[in-house]
Amino acid sequence: MDSLLGGPSGANRPVFRFEGHDDVTACAIPAEQLALSGPSERLDAPHWPVRGDLAHIRLAGRVFVPHYAVPMERRVVAAGASLLAAGCGDAELREVLAGGTVFNVLDMAGGWAWGQVGEDGFVGYLPLDALEP
Repeated sequence: MDSLLGGPSGANRPVFRFEGHDDVTACAIPAEQLALSGPSERLDAPHWPVRGDLAHIRLAGRVFVPHYAVPMERRVVAAGASLLAAGCGDAELREVLAGGTVFNVLDMAGGWAWGQVGEDGFVGYLPLDALEP
């Protein structure tokens, strides 16, 4: 039997699961909260965690992308970590981060983490080894 057919109906299936917390179902989210009422906002790329395929969950309803992510808080391991505009070593430097700086990771791929410094800092890429595990 297809696992999608069993269990609760679509509106009552968990939409988000947070370890140690209750699941959030589609019924728990007011319809008007996630409705798009016009074109996506044009945001300042260096400061807003959104790219063509992914955005921070707090931007749901403000920008249209295929996926939204809940950030994973990590800390920079040592001073001098270079936050880059793209996931490659020769990309534009956005900021040099101090050890212990909070970096909210939204995606990890190819040895790079994409996310935002704190809640409202620069958005960019850090090598995965620059962050605590």
